Amino acid sequence: MGLELGRRLLLQINEMGMPAATEFLDPVVPHYIEDLVSWVAIGARTTESQTHRQMASAIGIPVGFKNGTDGSCQTAVDGILSANKQHSYVGTGPDGHVCVLRTDGNPDGHLVLRGGKEGPNYDSASVKSACEVLESGGLPTRLVIDCSHGNSNKDHERQPLVFEDVVNQRATGNSNIVGIMLESNINPGSQSLGKDPDSLEYGVSITDACVGWEKTEDIIVWADSRLNES
Repeated sequence: MGLELGRRLLLQINEMGMPAATEFLDPVVPHYIEDLVSWVAIGARTTESQTHRQMASAIGIPVGFKNGTDGSCQTAVDGILSANKQHSYVGTGPDGHVCVLRTDGNPDGHLVLRGGKEGPNYDSASVKSACEVLESGGLPTRLVIDCSHGNSNKDHERQPLVFEDVVNQRATGNSNIVGIMLESNINPGSQSLGKDPDSLEYGVSITDACVGWEKTEDIIVWADSRLNES
């Protein structure tokens, strides 16, 4: 049911002419929705996973590897380098049968800064440090910044502050930053998923707390204006 609903939603988004992005947690899922997704994230807790690195090497879309929960960028760089190579492994084929999969490698892996246990890493000094790690791995010094998670200290109301800082870095000449992520929903905040689904508030996240749509619209319009000034 979840895959069916997810695919139906992605189809509607694609029909609007809007690119869609997601995070692949389960390596079986790409078979069902990869054709409708333009960008994929590998989360901080799975960046070190060999299974997810193999999966990333098999899909034909850009993949962002998040830095580890400890804030380390090296684990993500290792993941990018691994996904860039060809792999052979046992997995599930398009027909649902177990088989040996052989991949071509994914040349479009890149780093996503999301903060860590030691604090945020969206500031200009952290971006410079991350680019040095990328360069030492022989990778392009281009990265995406996640305004949530460790970069907002898991406080959704701080996301707009992080967003504005990152946009200002880009506007003042930091071309290493090529993308920004926000955790956004129709309404702000989060709620627990209890036993009664009917008690859920419409448009409020049941996972991480999000900024609401009005705030999302405001800061995206501001970002467009700010970047056009530069």
